[in-house]
Amino acid sequence: MKTKTTIVLSSMMFLQYYIWGSWYVTMGTFMSKYLGSSGIQIGAAYSALAIATMISPFFVGMVADRFFAAQKVMGVLHILGGILLFLASKITTNGAFYWVILFYSLAYMPTIALSNSVAFRQMTDIGTQFPPIRVFGTVGWVIAGFMISLLGIEQTPLTFYMAAIVSVALGFYSFILPDTPPQESAPASTARSVLGMDALVLFRDKPYLIFFIAAIFVCIPLSFYFGFANLYLNQSGMQNTAGKMVMGQISEALFILAIPFLFNRIGVKKMLLIGMTAWILRYLAFAYGNMGANLWMLYAGIILHGVCYDFFFVTGYMYTEKKSNERIKSASQGLFTFVTYGLGMFIGTWFSGFVTTYYSTGQEYQWKNIWFVPAYIAVAVLILFIFFFKEKKEIGVVK
Repeated sequence: MKTKTTIVLSSMMFLQYYIWGSWYVTMGTFMSKYLGSSGIQIGAAYSALAIATMISPFFVGMVADRFFAAQKVMGVLHILGGILLFLASKITTNGAFYWVILFYSLAYMPTIALSNSVAFRQMTDIGTQFPPIRVFGTVGWVIAGFMISLLGIEQTPLTFYMAAIVSVALGFYSFILPDTPPQESAPASTARSVLGMDALVLFRDKPYLIFFIAAIFVCIPLSFYFGFANLYLNQSGMQNTAGKMVMGQISEALFILAIPFLFNRIGVKKMLLIGMTAWILRYLAFAYGNMGANLWMLYAGIILHGVCYDFFFVTGYMYTEKKSNERIKSASQGLFTFVTYGLGMFIGTWFSGFVTTYYSTGQEYQWKNIWFVPAYIAVAVLILFIFFFKEKKEIGVVK
């Protein structure tokens, strides 16, 4: 692949995730301060992205990939998304805000698959060429957090302005990306293939079924972090919280380097147990952390994001890959994504919203009680795993 193409694709990934990092982390804080939102309303807004995750594969697989050039669809969606983000900053009621965020999510989520398609079609060796390009997405998310702190806009509507400007810019930039027309030889996608229904054969394997159920429940603790960690840290008195929370993404980028080595060295069960233990430790750190003597606990809760995410979800994708035969590899990954980031996160965002509302009076939250709930869930999943997950170190493929 030419150097120019590498730079163009890396820039695309940087902007793609810069947009997401600009508004997603701080949305709960914005809603609480400017809309007077309850926990349920904040959870509902975050559930919009989960809904879009479940719907976007149908749009990409059954429409965009078959009839239109990927970069052009991506351009239109990002321009539309920029307009919707600008509208989101102007809205003053929770009901209208939810619908705008839902429509924005429906525009944004397909662009993740489309940006991957644009990148993949230019590569001769995806395994070696994609990771160095995709890492610029993580860099974009990190830089977005730093910019929010540097500009001092964390608790203002300006985060949406920043995301909107970059979204429109990426929209126009998309039209000069390498041409990625529909593949005429590609088989037509169906609802069954998009949902990964062919991968249901994996559920015949008891260890994988136990893992799959656990993955759905682990999405609940994940939802608490994404939806309410920024609000919690701001209310605790931490300054420039968005900039400090990027330590979670940095740790994610660093720990992911150890995953391939540890996966073969200690086995999938120990990897997943480490990840689930990290979830427990993170929420206990948040429960007992403060801006005084236990400040280190707040930072530990942020930095543990890398262990929480990589040792469970990244390991989960690798485990799914190992269990799948060649015929169902793509379907199994699609099913795992649909059920975790779609269904699991949808359940998690609503559940976290109800819990935070239950333990609150107006804008006053009983954070210790709130953080105990995802910690208890993680403990329950950990116990489930210890007693019921019986996977061999040499993972067998499901026939």
